[in-house]
Amino acid sequence: MIRMLWRFALLVAAAWFFSWLAGRPGTLTVTWLGRQYEMKLFVAVAIAIALIISLSFLWSMLRRIWRSPAAAREFWRFRKHRKAYESLSKGIVAAGAGDAQGASRHAAIAANVLSDEPLVNVLAAQAAQLKGDRESVKRIFEAMAKDPDTELMGLRGLFNEARQSGDLVAALHHAEKALSRNARLPWASTAVLQVQAARKLWLPAAHTLDMQGRSGMLSRAEAAKKRAALITAEAIAVEDENRNRALDLASEALRLDPALVPAASVAARCHIAGGNARKAQKLLRNTWALAPHPDLAELMARSVSGDGPEARYERVRDLVGSTPDTLEGACALAKSALAARRLDVARSALAPHIGDRPQARVCALMGEIEDAEGDKGKAREWFARAIHAPRDPMWVSDGVASPRWTPLSPVTGEIVPSEWKVPFDMLPVAEPEADLSGEAGNLPQITIRPAENKQVSEPAKALPFDRPPDDPGVETDRIDG
Repeated sequence: MIRMLWRFALLVAAAWFFSWLAGRPGTLTVTWLGRQYEMKLFVAVAIAIALIISLSFLWSMLRRIWRSPAAAREFWRFRKHRKAYESLSKGIVAAGAGDAQGASRHAAIAANVLSDEPLVNVLAAQAAQLKGDRESVKRIFEAMAKDPDTELMGLRGLFNEARQSGDLVAALHHAEKALSRNARLPWASTAVLQVQAARKLWLPAAHTLDMQGRSGMLSRAEAAKKRAALITAEAIAVEDENRNRALDLASEALRLDPALVPAASVAARCHIAGGNARKAQKLLRNTWALAPHPDLAELMARSVSGDGPEARYERVRDLVGSTPDTLEGACALAKSALAARRLDVARSALAPHIGDRPQARVCALMGEIEDAEGDKGKAREWFARAIHAPRDPMWVSDGVASPRWTPLSPVTGEIVPSEWKVPFDMLPVAEPEADLSGEAGNLPQITIRPAENKQVSEPAKALPFDRPPDDPGVETDRIDG
């Protein structure tokens, strides 16, 4: 519409110009080669305009004729590129459908014309993968990794190939190189973290987690908790060789996660070994207030070497004084009281926890109390009851229970720190309650049924490596005097 208006305005302007020129008569005299030519001004202007239009048309024709070879070449080139892109599109569809032969054929057609197109290499790699030609796949990805435009894509392909072949060293190298090019690549960061965790490179893995937290891939709280677990694993690994280094690492882990029991245990053992019992006791009290655990009570009891059971009992009583009604506090107090031969204190500590399906450790402690008092019959009843009692808490990660704490999932190899809790989804329910006043052989019947309103966890994801990482060798039950 705008073009039509412009054309109409141009015609109006031309008509007005010729009308204005016709109203002003005159002659134009031209002298050329000794001769004079006279004509009306209106005719001269019309001839000049016609001459200009003719010359312009002639120039346009000559220019088109002159450029016709190049135009023909551009046409045929456009046609070839259009067919090549059509082949590329068909090849991508064929690769998506799993047609290895079709994808390979279309990739070859496209490669003859589109040698600089990155998608051609992607299609060729997909076709080679469908055929199972790993050498060709690796060669294509290596070529892509040398091109700045496709370097990151090539590195990702090389990483996947190295991971599938079990070469974790090469996989880590490719992922780290990609991460150095772009620190916000989720796949590279996750891949580096997985390989570092599988190889037990705890501190580099903690640094990678810190980068993920800074870039927003993980929440700050989640990244800090996982970093604390990895730093604790490193502290446990170096504890026997370098206690000062282990203490620094454990202190850093506690700064990130004050309720991390293994970190508190390492720090307390290092303080005790260095003769700083007061620092160890203060640290144990702070951690106990957040996460009561038997290891903390045991370390508190043995924080001073050379003393007797009575002094150990006093320290444990001081530790659990703020939480006397919790099961962990009751068990710790009962255990230390039993060692100090304060049987009445041990019995009163466990009394609130023996009426409602007590755990196996409670039954075992009650059996020891009865045995210490000389009642062998009741002791046998409690020990027999402990066999069928609910399970004691253990370190659980991804549904797998272990007596040792670990920062990794034993199922997937991912960073899933263990939690101190009762394992399994099946909880024992006693029907009816035991009557300990009866005969030793008259024991309650225990039935097992699924816990109500409890979601059964989904199967764990497959490990991205050929086999799960072995045990990280993390121990928390050591006590150094």
